[in-house]
Amino acid sequence: MLKEFKEFAMKGNVIELAVAVIIGAAFGRIVTSLVDDMIMPLIGLLVGGIDFNHLQIEVGNAVVKYGTFMQSIVDFVIVAFSIFLFVRFINKFKKKEEIKEETKPTLTTEEQLLTEIRDLLKTQAEHK
Repeated sequence: MLKEFKEFAMKGNVIELAVAVIIGAAFGRIVTSLVDDMIMPLIGLLVGGIDFNHLQIEVGNAVVKYGTFMQSIVDFVIVAFSIFLFVRFINKFKKKEEIKEETKPTLTTEEQLLTEIRDLLKTQAEHK
């Protein structure tokens, strides 16, 4: 059982997933800082200096913090858009690589042999 667990834990997919989670967490902190420290203050200026986090309604003894909810929605939209842009960039890069691979002509065995013969004849002609 220990051997099976070790094989499972050391598979490429598990390690790649762990790396993705760590990078995702770090990216999340960056986006949170971007939203909290840069974007929301600017939005606050545009709407008259309102700080969304402190917006709330008191209904009896209950406090409805709709500002925090609005902040979470803005965070989500920015994170989703950032990930969209990142994935879009990666996909464009992959498409360029695929196009490069597709443009390379694949030679048949006969064409490879003829190419080698041509190269040998060129080499012999150069040495004369």
